[in-house]
Amino acid sequence: MIVVVSQYNNNWKQKFSEESQIIKDILGDELIDIHHIGSTSVPGLISKPIIDIMPVVKDITRIDAINKQMKEARYECMGEFGIKGRRYFRKGGNNRTHQVHMFQGDNKEDINRHLAVRDYLQTHPDEANRYGALKESLAQQFPNDIQAYMDGKDAFVKNLEKKALAGYKTEN
Repeated sequence: MIVVVSQYNNNWKQKFSEESQIIKDILGDELIDIHHIGSTSVPGLISKPIIDIMPVVKDITRIDAINKQMKEARYECMGEFGIKGRRYFRKGGNNRTHQVHMFQGDNKEDINRHLAVRDYLQTHPDEANRYGALKESLAQQFPNDIQAYMDGKDAFVKNLEKKALAGYKTEN
């Protein structure tokens, strides 16, 4: 997989909106809420052009029953894929366009972690710029090595998450 990062694209918000409607239709009454997360949700942030979507559902154990509909919507169903209690779906193969990270509503830890980082980056442009510069540098350094790119971001992201969660106000 080639590592590509690009300048913020104003169309990302619209792409989220279009794709989230497809997911809303599939999930129906199981859906509690749906969020645009990840770098494409932060205006101005350099990003891999992959839309990250986080549906929050009533019962995560019921989600495997919708795999057929997700496949029909051209998603690859990946199960938990390394995060307990998540259902992960990706679209676009090696040229990924969308990732869906689904969590049950009472999984506040994972939900808040994603929302806190998004909100923090949206309200701290200097931090977002540092993150974007790091991603750009890593993509140039490791254009054909997604794992090295991810490893290069790891310490920054963990620190970012800590700072974001420290000031995040949660609603129960």
